[in-house]
Amino acid sequence: MSKHQMALTNQFLIAMPGMADDAFAGTVIYLCEHNDKGALGLVINKPISLTLGNLFEKVDLNLPDEELAARPVFYGGPVQTERGFVLHEPLDEEGGHYNATLAVPGGLEMTTSRDVLEALAHGAGPKRLLVTLGYSGWAAGQLEEEIGRNGWLTVDAQPAIIFDTPVEQRYDKALSLLGIDPRMLSMDAGHA
Repeated sequence: MSKHQMALTNQFLIAMPGMADDAFAGTVIYLCEHNDKGALGLVINKPISLTLGNLFEKVDLNLPDEELAARPVFYGGPVQTERGFVLHEPLDEEGGHYNATLAVPGGLEMTTSRDVLEALAHGAGPKRLLVTLGYSGWAAGQLEEEIGRNGWLTVDAQPAIIFDTPVEQRYDKALSLLGIDPRMLSMDAGHA
């Protein structure tokens, strides 16, 4: 990646009001990867009607932790919506590694292999996690172009917003990292 490009890995993308694409209106996305080939991220504030317990049943696993089983699965984005993505804190060395994990430099880990679900079913696995179906992807240069058109704000990600903040507050909390009050953002930007 050249010095002139934005490096947005481990950042939140915050959709600006008036985002034309309904798939992304009002979203906060955690960027897992951003390089000269494109970008990949997971929406962290759009729960769907499926719970983790339901999801585990669909893959023939039982999730004995009732609190975990009751948590919602999230819409991660419009790509591969039949596939699960687990965003979680990095495992310590004793915790080992999963078969298909992307370690976000300085940030979280995203695992797509079944072994993370099996670990959770056995009472192990990551303690802090968010599970999505689907992800958000951008081709090379596409995200930079959308940011240039004021489609997104970016800020360093805070895991507490993903794991500890009620879903309905995540958008406002992410904006507050930039010192922005959501009421200050005009819906009419760019419609002069």
